[in-house]
Amino acid sequence: MRVIVVGGGIGGLALGAGLRRRGFEVAVFDRDTDVTATGGYHITLDERAQSALTELVEPRIMRRLLASGSALRLRERDAFWDRRGRLLGHGPDLSGSSSVDVDRITLRMLLAEAVGDRLHLGCRVSGVEHDDDGTPRVLFTDRAPASADLVVGADGAHSVVARHLAGGQTNSPAGIIGFSGRTLLHDLSPHEQRRLRPRSGLAVGPRGAALYVGFLDPVGNAALDAPELRMSVTTGPTYIWGAMFPESATTDSLRDLRDVELQTALLGQFHKRGWAEHTLEVITQADPRSVAGFRFNAASTRAADLAPWPAGRITALGDAVHATPPTAGMGAGAAIRDAAGLLNHLTASAAGDTTLIDAINQFETDMRQRGSEVLTLAMKTVRWILATDTTFGAAATAVCTPILAAAARLRR
Repeated sequence: MRVIVVGGGIGGLALGAGLRRRGFEVAVFDRDTDVTATGGYHITLDERAQSALTELVEPRIMRRLLASGSALRLRERDAFWDRRGRLLGHGPDLSGSSSVDVDRITLRMLLAEAVGDRLHLGCRVSGVEHDDDGTPRVLFTDRAPASADLVVGADGAHSVVARHLAGGQTNSPAGIIGFSGRTLLHDLSPHEQRRLRPRSGLAVGPRGAALYVGFLDPVGNAALDAPELRMSVTTGPTYIWGAMFPESATTDSLRDLRDVELQTALLGQFHKRGWAEHTLEVITQADPRSVAGFRFNAASTRAADLAPWPAGRITALGDAVHATPPTAGMGAGAAIRDAAGLLNHLTASAAGDTTLIDAINQFETDMRQRGSEVLTLAMKTVRWILATDTTFGAAATAVCTPILAAAARLRR
């Protein structure tokens, strides 16, 4: 069986690696010319995502991943703050967590290595179609078409493949514009180092402003103590943060800015909403080159709305089907689980246990449910942030957060 994977992001590379490992003939095409040309933020892999990866890549790749990952069990409980930096509460105890945070670049490099020479970079896909005999075919802007027994779209929220299958877009703007950046812990003042601590946290204020601060330390908090295997891009304690605002003409225009200009504009948006200066230090001290903006897109949270097409020899996975805002930290993990699920169904089909179409049908059924669960979690935070942008929500946030902060102080 020959499989073409369109898209060399996390889901596409994971599938390509698994197919190659199981002996399938596979080719992965991506428009990027360099696998490191991706966002500089981090990805959380929970136990389910890691289990899926063990089916897709060789043990040596998993060991290098864990040696390059930051273990959640070694950091403190997550924190929740208000716009003044006052502690409101904590997340669950992480001491028993098996989840790992890893640089997106590191993960993509490892998966690309597992795919090997089956990965073709610098290839722009313009569409998909069927030959006269029903064989799927991928069209390119700069090379001859390629045919396969199965085509899988793993080409993200703006997927060419999924759009062909669905007859239109498979997601829409979620109502939030996000901005991300990286800040070294030692670049922060002693006060902010003590407040932020080795943990991740989220602050939400009135009028739809939110700031997520994620702690990443693949060296000091390594999931696997094997320095000789380490290849993490992050080499010291780092905060990878995400600023969020309701989508508007003003916030959308910020996406056209770069570096210091964008950094300054972001700070201005928080200042207008009354955030304390010290809470913004993580943005002020960020590497300006790391700061970037992007729109949150989301598919429907209803499983029945996902992959709205009959099973066939062209399918899709990951954000191409269930585009997920980063507010749950589960989008990449879901794409990896999609890849493992499809691989297992294709293996059963190749063994003669089921037909190819039945295998795809079962895969898509499972994927719809998985995507719905992840999207439901992610959209809870999105709706919470957007609720603070209403008149009532802004007033309630301003009134309630000091009370919650006082209660938190009493508990201590």
